Amino acid sequence: MSSKGVLIMFLCFIVVVTCLSVKSEAQLQVGFYGSTCRNAELIVYQEVRKGFLNNKGIAAGLLRLHFHDCFVRGCDGSVLIDSTSDNVAEKDSPANNPSLRGFDIIDNAKARLESVCKGVVSCADIVAFAARDSVVLTRGIGYKVPAGRRDGRVSLVLDTPTNLPFPTSNLDALTKLFKSKGLTQEEMITLSGSHTIGRSHCTAFSKRLYNFSSTTPQDPSLDPAYAAILKKQCPPGNNPDLVVQMNPSSPNTFDSGYYTDILKSRGLLTSDQTLNSTTNTANQVKCNAFEPYQWKKKFAAAMVKMGKLDVLTGTAGEIRLKCRVPN
Repeated sequence: MSSKGVLIMFLCFIVVVTCLSVKSEAQLQVGFYGSTCRNAELIVYQEVRKGFLNNKGIAAGLLRLHFHDCFVRGCDGSVLIDSTSDNVAEKDSPANNPSLRGFDIIDNAKARLESVCKGVVSCADIVAFAARDSVVLTRGIGYKVPAGRRDGRVSLVLDTPTNLPFPTSNLDALTKLFKSKGLTQEEMITLSGSHTIGRSHCTAFSKRLYNFSSTTPQDPSLDPAYAAILKKQCPPGNNPDLVVQMNPSSPNTFDSGYYTDILKSRGLLTSDQTLNSTTNTANQVKCNAFEPYQWKKKFAAAMVKMGKLDVLTGTAGEIRLKCRVPN
């Protein structure tokens, strides 16, 4: 192995050790429902698997649902609440509608849980379990989910613009946003790898293909051959119904293809390709591309950490009987 390869492996090892050293917070516990609803996690898994077998893309949807829940008001299930005549909820933000999906899977799991353990399992925990199960079903590494989250009662569309990343975000903006959530730049790059599965609406990146700037019709950081393919899939006009796969070579497999694409200037979104914009971040992208198992381990650790963002526990919040409406 070359000296460069040895250096990359060493750097990867250091990052993994750092990520796995994150300590669990006492307020959330692995096996939280062991005595109150023993089959809670199994029931969620069964519903996620059922949905996945029907539509493999649902795994990416459920994973994204957890991200968008945790980044707005913390991991409290607020992203699940429906809008009313008096309030526009998070799920109807342009950042979430129509792109977020998987709500029906959460509803199905909640209905089953209520039939056997009424008022015990929170919607926020169901979302966290479903995200983990989605990683497992797409061949990622499973991880233990500390549970005990309680559900929030508030969901406001105005909370989303400043708390969710944009597909057009650059490295600086992404780093600052994740830092505000207590997550490092390395964890941001690690978690961005979730884009290895799923799809994107053409409207999220069409500016990279057409009228990029007053002097450049196409984003120069985008591989021209890949851009030509995307233009066939996403013709001018910003049709909101058109979608493409985030990682065309393996859209339903949790692998490191996302990072390989970035190294080839084939990151689909601006927020993807920007990870290759500095020497430090490019080295992390290489690390994740060349050491996929280590990246999966880092991803699992980062998901556990993210899943603790501003959680409600104890007597805070409530256990919603239906995930779409507060009690």
